[in-house]
Amino acid sequence: MRIIEANGLRLHWREDGDPNGVPVVFANSLGTDLRLWEAVLPLLPAGLRFIRFDLRGHGLSDCPPGPYAMDDLISDVEALLDGLGLRSVIFVGLSVGGIIGQGLAARRPDLIRALVLSNSAAKMGTPETWAARIAAIEAGGMASIADAVMERWFAPAFRASPELSLWRAMLSRVPQMGYLGTCAAIAAADLTQSTAALRLPTLGIAGAEDGASPPDLVAATLALIPGATCHTIPNAGHLPCVEAPEAFAAILSPFLKEHAHV
Repeated sequence: MRIIEANGLRLHWREDGDPNGVPVVFANSLGTDLRLWEAVLPLLPAGLRFIRFDLRGHGLSDCPPGPYAMDDLISDVEALLDGLGLRSVIFVGLSVGGIIGQGLAARRPDLIRALVLSNSAAKMGTPETWAARIAAIEAGGMASIADAVMERWFAPAFRASPELSLWRAMLSRVPQMGYLGTCAAIAAADLTQSTAALRLPTLGIAGAEDGASPPDLVAATLALIPGATCHTIPNAGHLPCVEAPEAFAAILSPFLKEHAHV
């Protein structure tokens, strides 16, 4: 476990793989931490430097009072990469992690050479749906949304497995203040205009049974970026790197190999 001071916060981060390799930075989703990528990392090409971190308000990173703005989350990652001396990374973001990746690529093209948007979009949900979720949590705590979140995250087969308890526990242990702060950031974010101006290699990954960012929503965002491609993993929900790590790695690995040598 490692901590870095970034944008006035202490962010928890971890490094795996080849410390001299091209850096691949992973950004997790709302309600998860850097363990999100645990199953897929061993399946990815050797010779790369894999860097993961916990978003503000998640995992072992600081949890400042909310609400947060998307600019805050983008600035956190910008400061993390600057603090680690990283440039020209391949950025892999899932859900809100993908929104952060889009915003950072627009703000600091020197930091990102290629972008992977997994189960993400330029705009996710509506202010009304996010307000309803925030109200439910304020009234009943994180436990009140657990069942609905598990349905969005995972396809039925995975929800019937014992492993579901691990992810329910991860969600339930996210600080409520951090979760609500991040909800507010997503609710107010619409990166359609800046994402349409991106001109970098971009890969999209969707889950056929994703209840949070359906494949059509993911594909519509990828269509904004010239040359981007989008793949859908069958029988997977919002976290395909958890449900179907082999299929996820099979899509991601060729992209990593191609752009690690640009």
